[in-house]
Amino acid sequence: MATVYQTLTPGSADFLTSAFPQLVRSGASFPVTGLAYDASIVEAAFWPIRAVNYGSGNLTVDIEWYAAMATSGDVVWAAQVAAMTPDADAQDIETKTLATANTVTDTHLGTVGKRPHRAVVTVTNLDALASQDDVWLRIARNATGNTMAGDAVLVMATVSYSDV
Repeated sequence: MATVYQTLTPGSADFLTSAFPQLVRSGASFPVTGLAYDASIVEAAFWPIRAVNYGSGNLTVDIEWYAAMATSGDVVWAAQVAAMTPDADAQDIETKTLATANTVTDTHLGTVGKRPHRAVVTVTNLDALASQDDVWLRIARNATGNTMAGDAVLVMATVSYSDV
């Protein structure tokens, strides 16, 4: 039994035509690229992935993030998927809906605004996911339940799952 890992970067994200996080670049010693999610509206980014060697069970989505300015508060992250089986599904790819989102609340650990954090979302609503499916992963910051002011900047995400 092995775990499959897929790393998602801000530069490989895709967006709808509205309500998307801003792509930001900063860093004094090395470039830090991220997606700045606003606190007051739901913004979302999407990544297409292939469920290479997916066996069974939930997906785990590790979200690496930092606060643009804040030093306290909670951030509520949501992850959801839409899965399609090529040559089998009859659904229109452009009107396919996402499964219900799973969420996690991550608390800023304080002291430094740009301190790195990791939030882990367990995706249990899998949309009949099967091995080799085409999957669209949506990561959003919920507007409800957030107590951290300002942007939460996603630096990368990692999707992992079992191959058995």
